[in-house]
Amino acid sequence: MSFLLEKNRPHRHIVLCERPVRIHGGVRANLVAEGPRSMGVTLVPKYDGPDGALHNFDLEQVRRLFIMPDSPDKFLEFGHELLGLIHKFFKEKGGIHSEIPLTRLARIFSDIEVPREPHLLKNVLLEIKDNVIAHSVKVGSPYYIGHMTSAIPYFMILLEMIIAALNQNQVKIETAKASSYVERELLAWIHRVVFDRDPRFYRRFIQDPKVALGNVTVDGTVANLTALLVARNRAFPAKGRFPGIRAAGVYEAFRFYGCRRAVILVSRRGHYSITKVARIIGLGHDSVVQVPVDSDNRIDIGELKRICKEIAEENARTDEKVRIISLVGIAGTTETGNIDDLHELARVAEINKTSFHVDAAWGGGVMLVDEYRHLFKGIELADSVTFDSHKLLYSPLSMGMVLFRDEKALANIKHTSDYIIRADSVDQGRFTVEGSRPFACLKPWATIKILGSVGFKLLFENAFALTSLLRGIIERHCDMELMNNPELFIVNYRFAPKKVRRRLAQLMAKINSGESRKEKYLRKKVIEINNLLNELNIELHRAIREEDNSFVSRTMLESTRYRPQRVVVLRAVVINPLTTPEILKEIIEEHHKLGVCIYKRDFESRLEKI
Repeated sequence: MSFLLEKNRPHRHIVLCERPVRIHGGVRANLVAEGPRSMGVTLVPKYDGPDGALHNFDLEQVRRLFIMPDSPDKFLEFGHELLGLIHKFFKEKGGIHSEIPLTRLARIFSDIEVPREPHLLKNVLLEIKDNVIAHSVKVGSPYYIGHMTSAIPYFMILLEMIIAALNQNQVKIETAKASSYVERELLAWIHRVVFDRDPRFYRRFIQDPKVALGNVTVDGTVANLTALLVARNRAFPAKGRFPGIRAAGVYEAFRFYGCRRAVILVSRRGHYSITKVARIIGLGHDSVVQVPVDSDNRIDIGELKRICKEIAEENARTDEKVRIISLVGIAGTTETGNIDDLHELARVAEINKTSFHVDAAWGGGVMLVDEYRHLFKGIELADSVTFDSHKLLYSPLSMGMVLFRDEKALANIKHTSDYIIRADSVDQGRFTVEGSRPFACLKPWATIKILGSVGFKLLFENAFALTSLLRGIIERHCDMELMNNPELFIVNYRFAPKKVRRRLAQLMAKINSGESRKEKYLRKKVIEINNLLNELNIELHRAIREEDNSFVSRTMLESTRYRPQRVVVLRAVVINPLTTPEILKEIIEEHHKLGVCIYKRDFESRLEKI
């Protein structure tokens, strides 16, 4: 194997090993890595295998992959070219998604053989460029308003490089020295944003290794897992000869405390991770009691109190109790962007002597701005709160946080080990359900420093303005129907022609009057019309995806004016600072044109028959 520069042309290259190495056939050559052709690097490999693999690869060559290139200038040049490649991906014209069919994409990545021989760096990078980058979703596009993933500040790419280069493991101070203190500082910042304890509290505990104000987690799901695991353990503590649920397990805990069931109460708009967590901590899927929501997609307090009363009355009649281990409030529902009445939920939790957890994975970042703090009234009374930095802290995926009002709460899940996280250590890993964790907290820590609350205020002001604008566009549109009352940057709507909506309004008015003797018949008509509109909007969503000029997501809601019928809605998340009012108008106009085409072709005559 040798690598030779093509003659008669100027070239740039990256030298991984400048010393001559002995290779196949006794040939001696300098080992030179080649970048993608698009990067301006042109080197010709010789004596490589027919599949592009390298043969007679020795240990010294492998070692050279683990250190900086001999020339730092070339390393920086190569990095610049890679960044250029990423930049080109976002700047090039075209849709949100590539045109490749999913079946063909699956075939590209269906090689069942684990690579045996080493391959040229240039070939692997070319493969990444052609098969991965080219077919990735442009979530940073201002026309992509379908999910909570958005554009990120450019410096995040640089921070990711630092994280990768340092390769700190947050489990232990021996593998994460300065980064452990960065993590604790970030947790103290967010803890103060949420709970607003006395400054003396934070000066005392910010770097106290005996306690933990919270955890940095891989995502919101693990953050919710941590919070509800603590709540479960607190609900079944050690008592007398019973060592607690951590030691004895769920069965023995239930038997000792005379329980037949332990439940978690959360609204129907609660994140699906709550159910996943219930399974993981041994309570089961059915332990999650989904409380109905009101017309604004907030938990129905009246229904919640009724459920709690029923549980209390049942417990009074029997020795086999139902124990509420946690009441979960939502501060930014993922489907509709609404916030539960957290203050009232705190009162209900106190009356029922249960833990109060708030899932603020979506909305929590807004609390960095004092002017919006009132939206979260009562969150300071929670026992635990979940944050996601890869949402409204504008960090790349993925990183969550969980904060606890009681600095000693995480002692309920504390783990130690003689070889890595000893009891008398300062290791943050003692208080986590995860083991090895990357230095992910650098991203939000740096972002908060770079932007400050002033910068976040500007971002959120813009997002609120875009939300209001989009709502207004839809409300004024003759063929669009607004389906929620947005609070935090999420707008639900559907295509519903004006004459169809007029017909629905007439039917609903008769039903709601309570005077019609044909209520059952009228309700049937409403259901039939909405079922067809559901089909229409599913087709519209497919058409939007195929057109590929913009992207919104889709869900189903039962909390609309047509409740309890479930209605298909399109879901827009408007947090990208690159999205402009003009772009929002373009998006809705495109959706309208596609909707009209589908309606005229497949649904108009069917709807007129109802």
